[in-house]
Amino acid sequence: MEKKAETTTCHSKNGNFPESAFRTLPGSPDCKVFKHPQGRCQSLQDAIDKASNIVIVGHNNPDGDAVGSTQALYQYLLNSGKDAKIVYPNHFAKNLAWMDIHQIAINYKEHPDEIKTVMQACDLLFVLDFNRLSRTESLAPLLMEKDCTRIMIDHHLEPDWGSFDLAFSDTSVSSTCELLYRIFYAELCPDRIDAHVGACLYAGISTDTGSFSYSCGHKELFSTIADLVSKGLDTVKVHQNIFDNFTESRMRLLGCCLGERLIVKPEYNTAYMYLSEEDMQKYNYQAGDTEGIVNYGLSIDGVYFAAFFTQRNNRIRMSYRSQGDIDVNIFAKENFGGGGHKNAAGGFSQTSLEETLAKFESALPAFYEKTIKPAVEKLKTGSKLYYSNPQED
Repeated sequence: MEKKAETTTCHSKNGNFPESAFRTLPGSPDCKVFKHPQGRCQSLQDAIDKASNIVIVGHNNPDGDAVGSTQALYQYLLNSGKDAKIVYPNHFAKNLAWMDIHQIAINYKEHPDEIKTVMQACDLLFVLDFNRLSRTESLAPLLMEKDCTRIMIDHHLEPDWGSFDLAFSDTSVSSTCELLYRIFYAELCPDRIDAHVGACLYAGISTDTGSFSYSCGHKELFSTIADLVSKGLDTVKVHQNIFDNFTESRMRLLGCCLGERLIVKPEYNTAYMYLSEEDMQKYNYQAGDTEGIVNYGLSIDGVYFAAFFTQRNNRIRMSYRSQGDIDVNIFAKENFGGGGHKNAAGGFSQTSLEETLAKFESALPAFYEKTIKPAVEKLKTGSKLYYSNPQED
C-alpha cells in the first residue's frame, strides 16, 4: 500500500493552512508570502491587472508608515495606468498631508456614506500597515462584510492570514514602506517608482524608525534609501515636511509632557509620560500631535524602557519603546492586551488614567527583574566591547 505524503500545516486564527500556501519573497527570505488555497488571485500583478475598482486602506490613527505606504502604492498604481481610492478610518496628522498630493484620501469618520459607496464597487482591497481588519475599528465591519479580493502588506506580528487572498508579512523590516519597496522590485515593476513614491516610502521608513534610531540595523534598508535618492528622493525636504512642520500648540503640548508629565524610575531603567483629557483640550490637540513623543523617554541617560499614555474619550492609549532585548510586545500583551513589535508596541485601557498608571507601575518590578535588568546588562557589556580600544588592553 502506497504511503500518503505527510502534509505540513501552519496554524492560523482561521484554521490550518498547508505549508505550500506560503513562500518567501525573492531577495527577502524573512518575508512570508501567503496565497490562500481558495484565494481569488494567482499573484499580486494578476490581482492588479484584473481589478477595476481598487481601494487602499490604512489603519486607525494613521501614522507616517500607514500614510506613506498607502500613498506610495496609490502613486505607483497611477503610474501603472490604474486608479484607486485611499480610505482611512479617521484623520491623519497635518504634517503628513503633503503626501496626499492628489487630495483623494477620504476618512470614514467624516464621510461614512461616501466610503460605503466606494466599498460597494470595490473588487480589490489593499490593507497596508495592519494585519487584521479590526485595526480599522469603526470601519472594520464594512471591510469584513465586503466580498472581494483582499491583499495585506504589513510588518506586524501575528497576521490574520485567513482574512486575505494574498498576504505579505515581514516582521524583520523597519516598516511597511520598506517591505512595499521590496515588493515593487520582486513582484511588480520598479521602473514605476518615481520621486513622489520614493518620498512617501522614505516618510514611512523615517517615522517608523524614529529618524533611524531603531529597527534599522540592516544594510538593505540603506541600500533602499540610496536607490530612492537615485530616483529623485529629496531626504531633506521630506524631513522638513514631517519634523519641522508642527503647530505652536503641539510644541506647547510637548513642553507639558517633558516639563510636567514626565516620571523617571531610575531603579527600573524606565521613564514614562502621560497626558490627561484636560491636557489634550488645553493644548488644542490635533491628530498626530503626540506622534513620536514616547521616544523622548529613551533619550534620558540610563533609560531603556519608555512609555507614553494619552487619555481621550475616557480611553487610555499607550505607546511603548525599548532598546536591546527588552520585549515591550510581551509587556503590552501580558498587561494591557496590546502588542506590536519587540522594541515598539502599544495597548489600550478602559479604566481611569490613575488606575492605568498604577497598574503600569505595579507591573514594572517583575518586568524589570525578568527582562529589563538582563537586557541592560547585556547592552552595557556590548557598549564596553564596542568602544574599547584594543591598543589599551
